[in-house]
Order: sequence, then C-alpha cells, then structure tokens
Amino acid sequence: MLLANDMNDPRRMPPAAIDVEFRPRPEVAMPLPHMEPAEVANDAAAADDDCARCQLGWLVDGFSPIGLEQLNDKAAMLRRLDNKYVVREAVLRQALPALLARFDILEIDGRREFTYDTCYFDDPHDSSYFDHHRGRRQRFKVRVRRYNDAQLCFVEIKLKGKRGITVKKRLRYPVDRYGMLDEEAMHHIATSYREMYGREFDYALAPVLEMRYRRVTLVARDGGERLTIDCRMEFSGNGRQHKVDEDVFIIETKSSNGNGIADKVLRRLHQHPTNRCSKYCVARAALQGVRRHNRFLPALRKLNALPRADGPQEAPAAAPLRVPDTAAESPRRRFSLRLPSLASLLAGAGKSA
Repeated sequence: MLLANDMNDPRRMPPAAIDVEFRPRPEVAMPLPHMEPAEVANDAAAADDDCARCQLGWLVDGFSPIGLEQLNDKAAMLRRLDNKYVVREAVLRQALPALLARFDILEIDGRREFTYDTCYFDDPHDSSYFDHHRGRRQRFKVRVRRYNDAQLCFVEIKLKGKRGITVKKRLRYPVDRYGMLDEEAMHHIATSYREMYGREFDYALAPVLEMRYRRVTLVARDGGERLTIDCRMEFSGNGRQHKVDEDVFIIETKSSNGNGIADKVLRRLHQHPTNRCSKYCVARAALQGVRRHNRFLPALRKLNALPRADGPQEAPAAAPLRVPDTAAESPRRRFSLRLPSLASLLAGAGKSA
C-alpha cells in the first residue's frame, strides 16, 4: 500500500509507475538452434496443450482431485454400460454445478486434462467398422492409445458382451511402438477375442485412422461410476483431416447399469444419449474412408462432421424402370378385364331381343 509521502519516492512506486529510459540494443545476428521436424511438432503440440489447458479452466478448476491409483481402486470399470452424449459448451456449463457436488477429478502431476493419441486398426474389408454399422452384437475394436502427458502406451481391444456390456482388455506397450502391432500385441488381441467369443481372430489388421483429443475424467465419490469428457477432437486418415468445433464435447458415462448419476443430470437438461456415437466410426465416416455411414448420421450432424459432397461417394445404382407387361401387374387392367364393357352388354341385349 502506498502512502501519500511515498508517491515521490521511486523505490516505493509500483514498477508500472517508474519512468525508465530504454536504449535500443545493437542488433546481433544469433544463430538459430537446429531442431528436427519431430522436435518442432512436439513443441507445437505442447503449445496447443497449454492453450487448451487455459481454455478449459472453467471446466476443471472447481473439482476436488483424485489420484490415478485411487481412481483404479474405485472405478476401473473395465466392464460397464456406456452412454454417450454430444453436447455444446452451454449445456455442459449448466450441468457443471451438479457434477461438482458428486464427482472428483483425476489429477496427475498437477494436470487435470490430458492429451490422448489413438491409432485404430481394421482389416481390408473394414470389418470392425461395418460390424458396428450393422449393429452386430459380437464385434471388436482394436487400437493403440498413447497417453502423452504420462508417456504411457497400451494396446486395447474392446469387445461387446452379453446385454451390450463393453469389455476392454489392454496390454502395456512400449511408447515407441505406437501406430503398429507386433507379435505380442497380436497375441493379446487374438487371446482376448477367443476367450470372449470362442473362435479364432482371423482379421489382417492395418492402421486406418489416427485421432487426438483432450480428456477430462471424473469419478463419483460414491460408487464406481466414471465420466469422461472429450473435446478438441482431431481426426486424420484417408489422406484427409478434420477438426471438430471447439465448443463440442462428447460425454461418456460409464456405470454398472447404464443409469448413473451423470445420466440423470443430463436427462434433467433434456439431453439424451446419442446412438451409434463411436468416435472411431464417426471419424472414418467424416474422413470419407468408408462408403456407407447412414447409421451414424445423427452423431455426424451433432458433431458437424458430415462428409463433404466432393468426397469419393458411391453412386447408387439406378433402379430399372418396371413396365407392367401382364394384366396381373396392373390393378386397373385387372378390374377392366373382369367386368365386361357397357358396349358389349348393350350388344348382347340387342341380339337377345
């Protein structure tokens, strides 16, 4: 606090109030440090992460923290019923007070939101995608996920069990093998698939899609419910890229019965689960990597990610014109054949007279 007598004393004045004469320094050419392209990309990603962290303060700052070990003890939820909601920021802000009262937030080394890189795999027939599109009960999804902030990596296979329960089995994986599947990874995938469905895994997998997003994880204080909030989503594949609007969030609730605390909070705000909202399938469709996506249209519209009309769309086959060539194919013709005409009736009456 400044007193009246201190206003004339430069030593007591705030820095902004002190007049300083700046003299320009002579320009000296300094060599720029050599940086590899990967280092430049990492620096850019770190700057983007810092920017996103500042922008998400309204979402994460109010929660009490919980550590990773506590989260795993309370809510590993490798077997769960999931619901996904696509909401705008305004809706999430309305839900926030109720979530603050019932959930804690995952915090690691002072971070509360984390960058995930995910590489998805499919076979040449896009079996994983089309099994989802057709709604097959027994289906799989294979990915390698890299947790950038923690420098961890896992091979994961997600399987659909009885009553729609999602089963996720994962294997710790070297970070430098992100984007590929080695022999150990394929053994984990094949074993998990065989144990779940009782048959061999015979799909020749290759990487088809990369995805990056930021995730916030909430854990209910009572019970084992979990809630993830994904945003800043970016997809790349099929020679294309797509960024989802920054005010769009995918909320995924994970509970034992599919009707948890967060589901009730969102329903009170007139939000309902978005059916067929697999990020993998939606991204494949948005990047025009598949020919059919009609089952995912509601999710694509909410994400503002409908494929552009200039993509490699498959032209529907023109239906051949059908011209009735028999009397049986035309109801009118059939009716006229069954009843004699008026002229024939009159002619018959004249002959009988």
